[in-house]
Amino acid sequence: MKVIFLKDFEKIGKEGEIREIKDGYGRNFLIPKGIACYASPSNIKKFEEKNRLRQLKSEKLLKEMQSLQNRLNKISITIEAKTGEEGKLFGAIVSEDIILNLKQQHNIEIDKHQVTLDEPIKQTGVYKVPVHLMEGINAEVKIWIVEAKK
Repeated sequence: MKVIFLKDFEKIGKEGEIREIKDGYGRNFLIPKGIACYASPSNIKKFEEKNRLRQLKSEKLLKEMQSLQNRLNKISITIEAKTGEEGKLFGAIVSEDIILNLKQQHNIEIDKHQVTLDEPIKQTGVYKVPVHLMEGINAEVKIWIVEAKK
């Protein structure tokens, strides 16, 4: 029996693969659990169309992320913060502050999990903060932490 795997399953098959398996295993386990479906000509055609659409979406997303990467690498944001002696901040600048200022200053929205700060920023100065957009695409945003005007 030939089946199309609908999702990755152990060492038997990966999503989208068409494999020959034993009839009983397919009919009694894989198909009822939604792991695979019969590899009929109509199912194969549907799955190929689905893969083609998924490929187009991923190419579009990749182009958007590369464009965003170029944009983020070129911009800088300025964050004003209250400071004490020697430029130490009262409090700290965290990823949420960076995301908020990116939105306000450049109208760029990213998720807080994409900003990878090792530790909160507690000193005035210039920092390069890494931003992970998607696998293989990373950017750096230049952040200026300055003393707030009193």
